[in-house]
Amino acid sequence: ARAAETCEVAGFGGRAEPWNALMEWDYGEYEGLTPAEIQEREPGWFLWRDGAPGGESVAEMTERVDSVVEWARAVGGTVVLFAHGHVLRAVCARWLGEPLDFGARIRLAPASLSVLDWAYGRPAIDVWNDSAHLF
Repeated sequence: ARAAETCEVAGFGGRAEPWNALMEWDYGEYEGLTPAEIQEREPGWFLWRDGAPGGESVAEMTERVDSVVEWARAVGGTVVLFAHGHVLRAVCARWLGEPLDFGARIRLAPASLSVLDWAYGRPAIDVWNDSAHLF
């Protein structure tokens, strides 16, 4: 709902279509828990490596975001995505051809703007985590 609201506020609501591939990572048994609470249950757990028990595995998330990347490349022009942090970080990792856990090293603030593009014929980050419009 928050991504849809952000899309509406940004002026794209009338043209946007919901897409399950852009849903946030299914955290399964860990839904609603803080990282500290999860670490109490399972010390050393790391979403980007371990996935979510009762939710999505790393392989399932990779397959899902790969479908987004494939679609965006097939469009051949500008596309705009509104989604939550983990899934957008995963899309970026896979856009770059990196394994999903690369997304763990890409910080992303709420309501920030990011642009994935091409440079020298290879996938690239043009702008990432820009929040200057919020101030």
